[in-house]
Amino acid sequence: MNGVLYGIGVGPGAPDLLTLRAVAVLGRVDVVLSAASSRNEYSLALEAARPHLRSGVCIRRLDFPMTRDKAELLRAWREAARITQDVLEEGLNAAFLTIGDPLVYSTFGYLMRTLAECAPHLSVRVVPGITSFQAAAARARTVLCESGETLCILPGINSREELEDCLKHADTAVVLKAYRNLSAIRDALHTTGRLENCLLVSQVEQDSEHIRQGIDLAEGVPPYMSLVLSKKPASGR
Repeated sequence: MNGVLYGIGVGPGAPDLLTLRAVAVLGRVDVVLSAASSRNEYSLALEAARPHLRSGVCIRRLDFPMTRDKAELLRAWREAARITQDVLEEGLNAAFLTIGDPLVYSTFGYLMRTLAECAPHLSVRVVPGITSFQAAAARARTVLCESGETLCILPGINSREELEDCLKHADTAVVLKAYRNLSAIRDALHTTGRLENCLLVSQVEQDSEHIRQGIDLAEGVPPYMSLVLSKKPASGR
């Protein structure tokens, strides 16, 4: 009998923000699959989950390159799917760890689709997790949406024009991956009248967490795990 792959969201990085279901699954799987950049040995997802792993569980690292080269990414996804398939066909249950939620800007989505293509007979289950923007809103006591308001989740890697277009229509906007493209994000927020009151949140629920109002480019590039929370100005500009 084949094993089951569980895509587990471990939340923003704090071990006590995993769900009860995630903890229960981690306590019984045979193998933990930990995704990491091929340039970095450290995995925040693994460290968040580590207190909940059973003693002696096998941990397998899956390398995913930090690149936008589609051919290189495809090779990495296929290799990760091959490793996962081998584990499951041994009859072992495996957990793939992902920061936040497995279906929100996560590597797990690519693995799930690739595995479905090469081994559709294998079972996959998803355990949702708390996203970074939910944790950031909680820390900042910011209401994301209520009544008839809209919530828009944007990738910060988009162009200034694309960001502006979405910001014009959202009551609340979350800009994820607010990292190297910070200048374009700032310009889009400024043009839409949302810069002054936005929050730049870095490494939420970690020891180095930092929340500040507005974006000052003079402070330099923020950490990789940074996001922006933006509420529409009261004037509706």
